[in-house]
Amino acid sequence: MKPTRTLAAALADETLVLDGGLSNQLEAQGCDLSDALWSARLLADAPEQIEAAHAAYVRAGARVLITSSYQATYEGFARRNVGRDEASELLRRSVALARAAAQGAEHPVWVAASVGPYGAMLADGSEYRGRYGLSVEELERFHRPRIEALAQAGPDVLALETVPDADEAEALLRAAEGCGVPVWLTYSIAGDRTRAGQPLGEAFALAAGNDQVVAVGVNCCEPGDVERAVRSAARETGKPVVAYPNSGERWDAAGRGWRGDGTFDPGRVRSWQDAGARLVGGCCRVGPQQIAGLAAGVGTRD
Repeated sequence: MKPTRTLAAALADETLVLDGGLSNQLEAQGCDLSDALWSARLLADAPEQIEAAHAAYVRAGARVLITSSYQATYEGFARRNVGRDEASELLRRSVALARAAAQGAEHPVWVAASVGPYGAMLADGSEYRGRYGLSVEELERFHRPRIEALAQAGPDVLALETVPDADEAEALLRAAEGCGVPVWLTYSIAGDRTRAGQPLGEAFALAAGNDQVVAVGVNCCEPGDVERAVRSAARETGKPVVAYPNSGERWDAAGRGWRGDGTFDPGRVRSWQDAGARLVGGCCRVGPQQIAGLAAGVGTRD
């Protein structure tokens, strides 16, 4: 069901559950994601698999779906001999697939168009480090065309997500100015700092006073780092906070695999809400079962 209210209006009344990791659900469906384009390859090769993955999260109780455009960039598609016009269509398709998956839902489902960091295009783990050696202006020029294409598809919000560096956050916010779509901004963090090492309070403060930003927070991080980060985001910005951590396993970029044990516990959602979170979900390696657990534990605000 397409929402009749804006996401910002909904967040004033209740906590909304996000989906989980798209890639792990696609793998569970038997998809091969070994390509450098990751899940974005399926926008061209198997769009029905993407729609099915989104639908699995709707059935689990997700009220917000994040599109498969995280690693979809003009530069990445060009390496696969995909021209700009076709790449633009694939970006727009990512929004349409999420919208289609929501059609049969009994409750409103918002669509967040994913805008991943520059490091995701490099496909070498740089999104966990930041500091690419590019200026804010260069990063803004990289992000703007993709943001414009996604905005044309009419998502409810742009998810500026997995941002490792406050400089890239500044570039993303600049690139989104005037696109006509609200945004949320989430950092990938380690402890109380961005992956690039900046204090989280300073990083969150970039979004304070920016009316286009409807929520700010963290994703693609350790579950144990969430509560403190949520409190910081709420304190620095006064905005609703979004939180969707990983399973707790760690990505080994060299070995291209996940290491360690999962620590994602849906039971933590109440403490996230108490700290200020109004959008809660999961990122890498968090599947429909865990999202169903989150949905069961989330209540509306008093």
